[in-house]
Amino acid sequence: MKIFVTGGSGFIGGHVIEVLAAEHSVVAMARSDRSAERVTGYGAEPVRCALDTIEPAHLDGVDAVVHCAAFVEEWGTREQFWSANVDGTTRVLEAARAAGVGRFIHVGTEAALFDGHDLVEVDETQPYPVRHRFYYSESKAEAERRVLAANSGQFHTVSIRPRMVWGPRDTTVLPVVLRMIDSGQWRWIDGGRPLTSVTHVRNLVEGIRLALDRGEGGNAYFVVDAERSTIRQMITELAATQHRTPPDASIPSALARPVAWAVDTLWGLLRLSAPPPMTHFAVSMMASTVTICGDKAREELGYEPVVSREAGLAELAEMSSTTGAG
Repeated sequence: MKIFVTGGSGFIGGHVIEVLAAEHSVVAMARSDRSAERVTGYGAEPVRCALDTIEPAHLDGVDAVVHCAAFVEEWGTREQFWSANVDGTTRVLEAARAAGVGRFIHVGTEAALFDGHDLVEVDETQPYPVRHRFYYSESKAEAERRVLAANSGQFHTVSIRPRMVWGPRDTTVLPVVLRMIDSGQWRWIDGGRPLTSVTHVRNLVEGIRLALDRGEGGNAYFVVDAERSTIRQMITELAATQHRTPPDASIPSALARPVAWAVDTLWGLLRLSAPPPMTHFAVSMMASTVTICGDKAREELGYEPVVSREAGLAELAEMSSTTGAG
């Protein structure tokens, strides 16, 4: 199978390439020389294009697309989130359909369902919020809607939804935690007591790999680790792999949420590009229980985690010791 990967120079996309290249011919979107060098190193042939320039010709002979590219920054405008996550996804969809690609795998997120309240044992029947509070959630929900609506007899579209992806080369969760610990900014919300599901990056890739063959077109699938824990336990264990210990300091969500909302509002009014010290989205996530039921992926994809929590943490600790990080 010839597979085209977007976002291949990034955290998730790089792992996707490494695994799929062992069994398939993989080509990957490369926006720059640096991106081309990185995807080549992971095992893909670079195709010079971007989300806003992709054409059907870039997908010549491609059997399946794995769409990992997304705007997942701590802070940004609605236009930035919408342009990358909705308009970008739409252009890749249209190019793939026009090129005769048979299968489209979209990397979604549980955040598409998140409106600031707890999500307890949610499955794929959970509806999107009527009103979104966060640009990232809004844009990823709309992107997923468009992907699943594009499903047809000749063009099978599937969305794989992880929750809080972690693992080697993470650029989103662990680096932010370490930066906040090192700067003295880290605070737990409600003591870190909310429960959470998470997804090791190679478990996510396993779900994607299975969806290439078994995913039912027009469907979303949650893919998560077998283990779940409190946010405090997970973050503490992740930080420990880099020889850090988060402080015990905590603030109540009843205070943190309105303060974060006010900071978001101020940053938006001042049009500041640097991320604020706290965002409403991050605080709401830290203050909310988010646990996922993964039965559908197990039953329809045959998904089982390939990396346990213990093994994943041990690998991160070993990598840190080897490289001298931390």
